[in-house]
Parts: sequence; C-alpha cells; structure tokens
Amino acid sequence: MSVSVWLSLLAICCLGAMSPGPSLAMVVRHTLGGGRGKGIVCAWAHSIGIGVYALVTLLGLAVMLKKAPLLFNGIAILGALYLAWIGVQALRSRGGMQAKLMAGEATDVLTAARDGLAISLFNPKIMLFFIALFSQFVLAADNLTGQSLIVLTPLLVDGLWYTLIALLLSHPNVLPRLREKAGLIDKISGVVLILLAARVLWTL
Repeated sequence: MSVSVWLSLLAICCLGAMSPGPSLAMVVRHTLGGGRGKGIVCAWAHSIGIGVYALVTLLGLAVMLKKAPLLFNGIAILGALYLAWIGVQALRSRGGMQAKLMAGEATDVLTAARDGLAISLFNPKIMLFFIALFSQFVLAADNLTGQSLIVLTPLLVDGLWYTLIALLLSHPNVLPRLREKAGLIDKISGVVLILLAARVLWTL
C-alpha cells in the first residue's frame, strides 16, 4: 500500500470517526456517568467493534453477508432492537446516567465496554460504510503490512478520537456542568438510539 493510498484511508477514517451520531452520544453518557476512565473504556470498546468490521471487510465476509439477506437482516433486526432497548432505558432513566448520579453510583467498566462495543457492532450502517468505501483499499493491500493498516487505521483513529472526546468532557471545568444536564443528556441519547434503530429497521 502506497503512502498516498494510506493517507486517503486515514482521511476517510477521520471523517467517519468525527461524524456526530449515536457513538458520540454513548461516549458522552459514560464519561458523564463514570468519569474519564469509563469514557475511555467506552471509546476503545467502540474502536474494537470498528476493527472487527474492518477485518470482516478485508476477509470478504461483509460482501458475503450482504449477499445473504436473511442473515444480514437478522443481525440488523437484533442489533436495532438492542439499540432501541438501550434508548428506552435512557428515556425512562432506568439505568440512565441521571439515575446513577442521583443514587451516588458510577457506571461500571463492563457496562461502558458493553455499550461501546454494541453501538459499533450492532449498527449495520457501519458495515455498509466499510463495504462501500473500503473495497478500493482492500485491493491495494497486497501484503501483510497493507492488510494490517486496513484494520489498524480505522481502529486507532476511532479509539483516539473518542478518547480525546472523553478527555475534553472530563475536564474539571466541563464535567460538573455536564452532570447538571444529566437528565437532558439521557433523553437526547435515548432519542438518538431509538431513531438509529428505527432507521435500521426502515431501510431493511
């Protein structure tokens, strides 16, 4: 893989990671509910999901799944239902950050990791993103180094970007203000997750 091709890959990964959406909402929620550490855990769990999709695309499994509509749709439906469930819990404040803060509890590491991983793995739009944009890079990766870059570049870019978000939001001047808006953040993240789930189901 040439440097120019890798720079194109890097640019696409940066744009994809920086696009606001449910992933950002999830990192915000766990930074709010558990502080910097939990936000970073959520960020890197999310990036592992991105790396899985990059590997799946590299191996050609993504195209196979797309050609097997029943399997693809089954995964999409299960993922959409799970995201909707998380969204409803946030709206009802059951397990939401506002409820945890009021009870003096912090979100735990496993929950932060689970939600970060789920928001990437259970979003079939990410799979479609890789199928649409990564095929050209897969063809250019004719050796182990190029193939490693295809998997590691999106994983590291995603993890570093959301780590930066968690670091900025956990600043002592920022976090207390966020916590004052915990209820609003729960509701926004809940709505975003439900809309994502609805969009997935609608486009099947």
